Amino acid sequence: MNRYALIVAGGSGKRMGPGIPKQFLELSGKPVLMRTIERFHSFDQSIRIILVIPADQYGYWEELCRKYSFRVPHTIVAGGPTRFDSVRNGLEKIGEKCLVAIHDGVRPNVSSGTIKRCFDTAGKFGNAVPVVEPADSVRIITEQGNMPVKRHYLRIVQTPQVFDSELIKKAYLQEYNPDFTDDATLLEKTGETINLVEGNRENLKITNRGDIEIAETLFRNIF
Repeated sequence: MNRYALIVAGGSGKRMGPGIPKQFLELSGKPVLMRTIERFHSFDQSIRIILVIPADQYGYWEELCRKYSFRVPHTIVAGGPTRFDSVRNGLEKIGEKCLVAIHDGVRPNVSSGTIKRCFDTAGKFGNAVPVVEPADSVRIITEQGNMPVKRHYLRIVQTPQVFDSELIKKAYLQEYNPDFTDDATLLEKTGETINLVEGNRENLKITNRGDIEIAETLFRNIF
């Protein structure tokens, strides 16, 4: 079965403050988004990459590709007003039954091991979601106050989340609901059981300016 990677970078980076959107900041000499795409191309050079970015960033992305001589083959799709819309737009470009990895464009430190585990498990069971166990103590806040939670029972969810394309495309026929915090939650609403696999701790999502410095250190040590 063919593999696709749907890389979503539809945000404007408002949490980073004014300036360059986070997906275009440099990580070890190249924009974050290029490093993310390279992780999937390095894992499987035959993988078909779909990049979802805002339509008004097309020109800037093309300039960056020329500047950095970036030649990894990929198809560009316009993002929507929400991540839900952006992923759905990307899925519409897939016209065959396949395995599709949906990945945050600002997670450049995903390991080949994590990608392989996700594809292998999704190939057997229809979906796979990478997770890691929290390293810190955790408390839950309720109306009555707060209380500790055994972290052994908790998992931090990462991407890529990999799916049988027919299952996830069917899931995206649902109406948008703010409770859909990720693609797995959306699929779960259709009655599918979600399969968890081991992620890698370095696979952090770059959200603020401090994260780029951490990601840079991790990138240099891993890759």
